[in-house]
Amino acid sequence: MNARDLVLTGQGVRFDGRLWPCTVGRGGVTADKREGDGATPVGAHDIVGMLYRPDRIAKPAGWAVPIRPGDLWSDDPEHEDYNLMVRAPYHASHEALRRADPLYDLVIVTDWNWPDAQPGAGSAIFLHRWRRPGYPTAGCVALDPVDLREIAARITPETRLIVPESLAGRLPRGA
Repeated sequence: MNARDLVLTGQGVRFDGRLWPCTVGRGGVTADKREGDGATPVGAHDIVGMLYRPDRIAKPAGWAVPIRPGDLWSDDPEHEDYNLMVRAPYHASHEALRRADPLYDLVIVTDWNWPDAQPGAGSAIFLHRWRRPGYPTAGCVALDPVDLREIAARITPETRLIVPESLAGRLPRGA
């Protein structure tokens, strides 16, 4: 671990000398991630991208990429584009990145099962805003939107999301 890593703890994410409240997947933390299990995977996950809605927020970092109408994320393990950003029209299973709600106005993308995705091992582990404190995600790590913007401004592509194996099998309190 390095000082610039985001480290998931039982009470939130430790980063830059602070503890940031967060939520994780409804399935808790797992060492055996599978598509659709709702769990947040154990591991050291590189930050490989940052996406944002330019019609809703200012560019959060110089290396952030705008989410355009028609941007999607493939979550179909049977498709060759599994766990990749794709464009509409796209007829395989996917998730819209440009949502009506603000959940994905800012998305920090990790390298979970990317770029050479193993079918069924789970797609896209993002850091994004939470629906509300304590409300679980589908496997991502979610933060207060103000905290997420502050973290996005401070991280670099060398930052990693560290999910310790010691959290496997449980849903962190306060996280």
